[in-house]
Amino acid sequence: MKKLKKVLLFVVGIFALLAIVYMFVGAQKATALESGTLKDWRAASVERRMAAVKILRASDENLDILVKCVDKMATLPDSSDMAVRDATELCFMGMQLKENI
Repeated sequence: MKKLKKVLLFVVGIFALLAIVYMFVGAQKATALESGTLKDWRAASVERRMAAVKILRASDENLDILVKCVDKMATLPDSSDMAVRDATELCFMGMQLKENI
């Protein structure tokens, strides 16, 4: 009985240790800004923002304008749940509409 108690305590200890390591690694994992939300956008550096827009648009054209547009959208109330890719697409479509008018 005493040996069973020790083994059970050892197994519970191992599971607790694994759970703590799993939570720590999960908290440290950085998400890709391209698939993140505008809440992630606000916390990102300018270099990460430029790289995300470059990846989403697959072009170097008008990166500064698109980043500024998404920055502006990120400051709007209740915009933190919006996806960065959706905001970038809206800004790009707005630029295309303005060019065609």
